[in-house]
Amino acid sequence: MSSAGVVPLLGRVAAAVSEAIARVRPETADADPVVRRSDRADFQSNAALPLAKRVGLAPQQLGADLAAGVDLTDGVIADVKVSGPGFLNITLADSAVWETVAARLADDRLGVPTTEDGQRVVIDYSAPNVAKEMHVGHLRTTIIGDSLARVFGFLGADVVRANHLGDWGTQFGMLIQYIDEHPESPWHTEELGSDTSSVSALDSLYKAARKLFDSDPGFADRARTRVVALQAGDPDTVARWREIVAESEKSFGAIYDRLGVLLTPDDYVGESFYNDQLADTVTELVDKGVAVDSDGAVVVLSEQVTGPDDQPAVLMARKRDGGYGYDSTDLATIRYRIASLHADRLLYVTDSRQALHFQLVFEAARRVGWLTDAIEVDHVAYGTILGPDGKPFKTRAGGTVRLMDLLDEAVARVRAVVAEKNPDLSSAELDTIAEQAGIGAVKYADLSTSRVKDYSFDPDRMTALNGNTGVYLQYAHARVCSILRKAGAATPAVVDSAGPLEPAERELALALDGYGTVLAEAADALEPHRLAGYLYDLARAYTSFYDSCPVITADEPIRSNRIALCQLTARTLALGLGQLGMAAPQRM
Repeated sequence: MSSAGVVPLLGRVAAAVSEAIARVRPETADADPVVRRSDRADFQSNAALPLAKRVGLAPQQLGADLAAGVDLTDGVIADVKVSGPGFLNITLADSAVWETVAARLADDRLGVPTTEDGQRVVIDYSAPNVAKEMHVGHLRTTIIGDSLARVFGFLGADVVRANHLGDWGTQFGMLIQYIDEHPESPWHTEELGSDTSSVSALDSLYKAARKLFDSDPGFADRARTRVVALQAGDPDTVARWREIVAESEKSFGAIYDRLGVLLTPDDYVGESFYNDQLADTVTELVDKGVAVDSDGAVVVLSEQVTGPDDQPAVLMARKRDGGYGYDSTDLATIRYRIASLHADRLLYVTDSRQALHFQLVFEAARRVGWLTDAIEVDHVAYGTILGPDGKPFKTRAGGTVRLMDLLDEAVARVRAVVAEKNPDLSSAELDTIAEQAGIGAVKYADLSTSRVKDYSFDPDRMTALNGNTGVYLQYAHARVCSILRKAGAATPAVVDSAGPLEPAERELALALDGYGTVLAEAADALEPHRLAGYLYDLARAYTSFYDSCPVITADEPIRSNRIALCQLTARTLALGLGQLGMAAPQRM
């Protein structure tokens, strides 16, 4: 199958309506056919309503004309009826539905085209801070960014995953100085492993260093001197910094492995990577008149955004003391990703509170000429994770929730649910399923919510077997696999396109046909929740099909056609769950 894929039935119907419009009213050939799924027929076109105003006809009359103009000879559309004020209710030929099922089942990609082929998409996500534990605040960026990386990759894009680690700045001088002055600290006395224990120790040391920095002027001076030494490349200081970064990266890797995200050490590009590019970045901004001097600092004054004082919003390209900060690094980063990585599209997956910052960075990049009309850039903003009380999610003591603790809780809850549902599972099988479903439950709870909205983290709800949950979807996949095992259907079924088509079969087939369209919409809108919602609707359509259409006991060719629907459902669920970063267990 070529990268063009299988044309969805909705697309074929839309083309037929467009051709009818061109035949009946050539002067409106560019009109939108306005085709969508309908509960009154397979599809409905509302094109007659807006067109009637343009051509001066009653909508019902134009609708009748269009209905008569739709070609019924190519075997796709069986019937067109006019209803209401001019709607076209369109019913497909049964054979066209079965032929599409067969075409998708025969294709490794289920007929989904590679619409992003040739595009290089740089996705900036996760971005934890070195020497600090990953917490609940890192969950959404990691999960949303990883799903987008999977979707764009499947659609053919050359995806560059960029994990912009916070591994540079004044806090490291402070931490390194504290470690060297405290030989009794865990850094010196404990063997640091590859799990999260080392970064937990670093997190504690950082907090102690910060407390001392704020209370002891002498230590603060020594810490500042150490920052200068780090920036100047002092061998001992750099060696200690590298140790801290390496231990932190091990910890991040342990969490990424458990979350099942695509990020690897090859994707880690910390702030330190851009250190030797900062001066050139600022020079270019100044030379092109985008950045200006301001009391010894170098700033970019926005031409689009003003602050509460009606003065231009400011990006700090270089501080008064000659140092560089967060703004400087992000300016150097966007410059590098365009000039060196040759990005066609840039996605920054961070929370909505950083919207102004990225608006200013993108504006500066446009003004200096790095960001052109040929390059798309988006801040993929997301809301906050709330606790059951509707407030930002915290521990009972009011602290930040460690990400590993949150995952442990979800897995434990799912283990209890699955053990009750299937007490015959061995302990090893139960552990595997609980891990896959527990992590999946956390991911799905996030991805099934519109990313711009806040959502409540409710472990009881997200690990339920019923309702719109990840566990329900994984269980639905396992159930389809169970039916296929019982049917002995190890190879793709042969579809008889002349076979009958029951209403539940039709609904399932049309749901399956919409997969590629939804993927394209999710990529275009940068909204993985569209894919999550589609998979939930698909699982429900399968349940309705299974309840009313026996599979194993049916006579041929009905049995083979229904097995084909089961196989295509299993593959679509598995592929879709994979694009959400979730496992698709064959048994639960």
